[in-house]
Amino acid sequence: MNAMSLPRKLSGPAAWTGSDMQSRPQDWLTELSASDIADLEQAARHYLSLGRDIGEISKAGFPLRSFGQHLEVLKHKLLHGIGFEVLRGLPVETYSQEMAAAIFCGVGAHLGSARSQNAAGHILGHVRNVGADPNDPNVRIYQTNARQSFHTDSADVVGLLCLREAMEGGDSLLVSAETIYNRMRDERPDLLQRLFDPIATDRRGEIPDGMKAFMTIPPLSWHDGKLTVFYQRQYIDSAQRFPEAMRLTPEHVEALDMFDALANDPHLHLTMRLKPGDMQFVYNHSQLHDRTGFIDWPEPERRRHLLRLWLSIEGDRELPDCFRQRYGSIETGNRGGIITTNTKLHAPLD
Repeated sequence: MNAMSLPRKLSGPAAWTGSDMQSRPQDWLTELSASDIADLEQAARHYLSLGRDIGEISKAGFPLRSFGQHLEVLKHKLLHGIGFEVLRGLPVETYSQEMAAAIFCGVGAHLGSARSQNAAGHILGHVRNVGADPNDPNVRIYQTNARQSFHTDSADVVGLLCLREAMEGGDSLLVSAETIYNRMRDERPDLLQRLFDPIATDRRGEIPDGMKAFMTIPPLSWHDGKLTVFYQRQYIDSAQRFPEAMRLTPEHVEALDMFDALANDPHLHLTMRLKPGDMQFVYNHSQLHDRTGFIDWPEPERRRHLLRLWLSIEGDRELPDCFRQRYGSIETGNRGGIITTNTKLHAPLD
């Protein structure tokens, strides 16, 4: 794609800067009231009384009396607004893990449909350090305590519920792809153009039937009047281990390096520490997220632990055809996740 045929500037609400958002927490941080919490708890108790797997939770099975109205506003904010929100104040320290998971998955069911996060069909992910080697090309970085890098996940929306935070570090970072685009369009349109090339991204061993071990989706796509981001630098670099993958030219590397440098600019990204009970939802098509490295508590029962959801949202944007490599289907409301032949969706509680 010719960079000069791209918009000169993206100016919607998703083109924010971290320094601006830091001064406007009222735009993205919602403190749950006592009545909000009571509403979520009664809906979770209702669902748990049915005796079903939490992986089968639906909007109808998680009946909200009033908080559902806020979740409709949140859905609009994700798809058409700034692209993220934090719900704060859930008293998770008083809940069983089953109760916390039921509330989190129930909120997710009001926003969209949950997607599998691995080949085992887990719709509820557990983000914690299991001692894996971050340099192993078949390890997913969230299973370690290493710094991640700014990236997107394989779904329309990613949600996190913090159960326990680390002893040190583990901050959540967000950055707007539209803001990075604007800077590169102004300063280096030649490098920006390279990010619309079909660059290879490693699947890290989780390969759907009939697919290659890597995807060839551009880091940036312009489709149906919208900019969509697909990015994980570590996986781009590790995909070069496959001889049949497109070789990165020096210009590609320079473009990727500039993208990373802008994402890591403290003026552009927003840093937050998720507290126990915080639920964070981020729109993957316009935002990238990251996590700083951390030091965990020595006691296993105190170690950093977050629950994760991947969601597909009805009424979402159309995606270019190349995203079939990632999602299988690109049907709005029914796309995303990692599906292989034996995948059976369920929600493991540990």
